[in-house]
Amino acid sequence: MLPSAGFGRDKKWWAIKDLNLGPLACEASALTTELIAHEWTFVCNRCAGDFQPMTTATANQIAQLQSSIARVIRGKDEVIRLSIVALLAKGHLLIEDVPGVGKTTLAQALANSFHCSFQRIQFTSDLLPSDVVGTSVFNQIEQEFDFKQGPIFANIVLADEINRTTPKTQSALLEAMNEAQVTVDNHTHKLPQPFMVLATQNPIEHHGTYPLPESQLDRFLLRIGMGYPSRESEREIMRQHVGGRDAASEVSPIMEASDVDRMQRAVEEVRVDDSLRDYAIDIVERTRTSEQLTLGVSPRGLLMLQRAAQARAFLEGREFCTPDDFKQLIVPVFAHRVVVNTRYATTQKKQTQVESILNDIVESTSVPL
Repeated sequence: MLPSAGFGRDKKWWAIKDLNLGPLACEASALTTELIAHEWTFVCNRCAGDFQPMTTATANQIAQLQSSIARVIRGKDEVIRLSIVALLAKGHLLIEDVPGVGKTTLAQALANSFHCSFQRIQFTSDLLPSDVVGTSVFNQIEQEFDFKQGPIFANIVLADEINRTTPKTQSALLEAMNEAQVTVDNHTHKLPQPFMVLATQNPIEHHGTYPLPESQLDRFLLRIGMGYPSRESEREIMRQHVGGRDAASEVSPIMEASDVDRMQRAVEEVRVDDSLRDYAIDIVERTRTSEQLTLGVSPRGLLMLQRAAQARAFLEGREFCTPDDFKQLIVPVFAHRVVVNTRYATTQKKQTQVESILNDIVESTSVPL
């Protein structure tokens, strides 16, 4: 039984803790702790049968997953967290940065962290759609066509340098990323679950590249950049790779593919209050009406923000979302879905300008209490 409103802060906290929400995993912020300590009525509005907090075993698996990848990707804790958010939200991840900062290594480390199938596709200008999804081969013995699966039939697919292939081949990923299936010769083939595409591209070199169309970019849940590591992290990287070691291949599986599927279903049960939905809609509407943007966020982008916020809350051990879950994900979820008006173009990089506009919109939007 929860204490009445007359009890002090400690009583409220221990009442929450008795419901197994407990101390938050993954170093929750002080803001989140205060929300839990004071908003016990929000948590308790749910009936007892619906209350299913994260188990200790699941929390340990997530913590081990983060630390396992962190041993390979040094000094990029937030990048790792966002990658896991994309995985738990059933989304796809676009990693955009200069060569040599660990984009491919991150994908390999994530795939090696649980028992699953992994395929790497090196996108080139002569790659065909059939090289990705598969093709039908005539069987002379059976006198019929047999479908030979392409590399897209894997749990984790690394689309390396995706912008180096033609739009025709890029479009082969649309159905797979949106519906987790491919259609060849009027036959639909389901993809294995969980399914995730991690694509990389180099934003600096444009010679021989084909920029991803907006319809393709909209399929990605998040777009992130790796950035250069710190001096200390680079020293650790040098020590780690003495003798030509492949650090990503040394990552041991932490969980099964079925565990990831179970967590993805649990993420869908994370509660989102209507006030937070209104907050997200306010931000989206401002992107559509802003004079600085010619293209605002689509309804798909709004849904993906909600899914990402649910995954972030789950990652921190909560059964409900907070405003901070939405606020921290606005840029990685929305930045690749909007287009800057050419009249407001500046000498800044396009990505930097987009992030600045989105941050201004977020700061000018009132946060629900």
